[in-house]
Amino acid sequence: MPCHFPATPVRPPCLQCGFPTRATEGHDVNKRRKNGLYGEPSAELSALMRTGWADTEQRDLRPIEQAPYTARRRAALSARFPGERIVVPSGNLKIRSNDAHYPFRPFSGYVHLTGNQARGCALVLEPRVDGGHDAYCYQLPRDDRDSNEFWTGDTSEFWMGRRHSLAEAEQLLGLPCRDVRGAAGELAAATAVPTRIVRGHDAVLEAALPTDEERDAELEEALGDLRLVKDEWEIGQMRLAVDSTVRGFTDCVSELSRAVATSERWIEGTFFRRARLEGNDVGYGSICAAGNHATIMHWTHNDGPVRPGELLLLDAGVETRTLYTADVTRTLPVSGTFTPVQRKVYDAVHEAQEAGIAAVKPGAHYRDFHEAAQRHLAERLVEWGFIDGPADRAYELGLQRRFSIAGTGHMLGLDVHDCAAARNDGYVDAVLEPGMVLTVEPGLYFQADDLSVPEEYRGIGVRIEDDILVTADGCENLSAGLPRSADDVESWMRDIAG
Repeated sequence: MPCHFPATPVRPPCLQCGFPTRATEGHDVNKRRKNGLYGEPSAELSALMRTGWADTEQRDLRPIEQAPYTARRRAALSARFPGERIVVPSGNLKIRSNDAHYPFRPFSGYVHLTGNQARGCALVLEPRVDGGHDAYCYQLPRDDRDSNEFWTGDTSEFWMGRRHSLAEAEQLLGLPCRDVRGAAGELAAATAVPTRIVRGHDAVLEAALPTDEERDAELEEALGDLRLVKDEWEIGQMRLAVDSTVRGFTDCVSELSRAVATSERWIEGTFFRRARLEGNDVGYGSICAAGNHATIMHWTHNDGPVRPGELLLLDAGVETRTLYTADVTRTLPVSGTFTPVQRKVYDAVHEAQEAGIAAVKPGAHYRDFHEAAQRHLAERLVEWGFIDGPADRAYELGLQRRFSIAGTGHMLGLDVHDCAAARNDGYVDAVLEPGMVLTVEPGLYFQADDLSVPEEYRGIGVRIEDDILVTADGCENLSAGLPRSADDVESWMRDIAG
């Protein structure tokens, strides 16, 4: 990574950036933060840096394709909080270590209402006297080329890439845009306006706006509620995410032999390549779990061996460039063929998933698909003698949870666990509606040290997960492009292997 702390031209040069440094200090980060630059650049260098730049302003930009939809979402939020100011920040850079940042990913509630992915922004809904709200967006403007800051600042455009000007952002978002550097003062000055802010994303704005924590939590709930039912544009993005994910899974199967020769890391890297090629990123840390690692729900170390004769549980999703993510799991026999006991477990999970998917339809309760899948797993576990029956009693007592551990699904969208802050009566206690997108993902996990099951089951973990759209007359499996039955999985893998 290039160093971005220039110094006066009388000191030894940094080997990375070429700017001279104080020999006794080098690039000590604490001193950099305390003292800023190692002296000021010469007047000649400053003058040179401020001249000779072309005008790159784009004056004929078209609005982003989701702009009409974001306007409707803002109108829905406005109706929920009449007479109140609403502030929704995008978030800021976060330190990974020392002076290196994590890649920036904006707050999903902000993206949903604006379509914008820039850091350091805030959407404001300002209440009008006659009702409704005026919406505008605070953003970081282009750097001023008449200031040294544009090339010396560690998060300046010169170092991190060009930003949209406020005028450009207005064209793209269909929103008036203001300089975010004045946001805290301007918002704090209007003390008579009751205000809510989404907390945890912008400490400066939070400090400037002494709001009520409980009322702020209600705002975050409302943003979750707004995302429960996807509009047609969002459903299109979900299809793109799933289709890329299907191709990513195919990539991984085609490179299984390389994973056997290396480790789970090869699978992780293979899927990531597809995610970056066709989308923004992976939507969450990929789970590439071979052998006993498949029994660990959130195995993301992905550094273990991949061995023939064992299973590979691959749970991964592509995040589109508009930040909608898929979430799909397949459990694959590394050698291409299930052993009899692996198939027995796999078939039980597949049957449970079939029962769960059949329960997804408009008018059904959200919990119905979970109950249908879990009841089936309880029946199989009683049949195998792993838990005491009868099956109805075992289910009511939750005995199957020893081997199924997690719930059977969740909402999906801008976040892999989308709408997490939504109210229970709109989510887990709700009735399904067309436009909702959720996962159905039952599993059975027999830990390697579990003495309550026969030895041949120990270390086997199976999960099958698909992304399901609730439709007007039932549901659609968006990830049906990947095989699910044991026979179809084996046939698919043979075809890829050639």
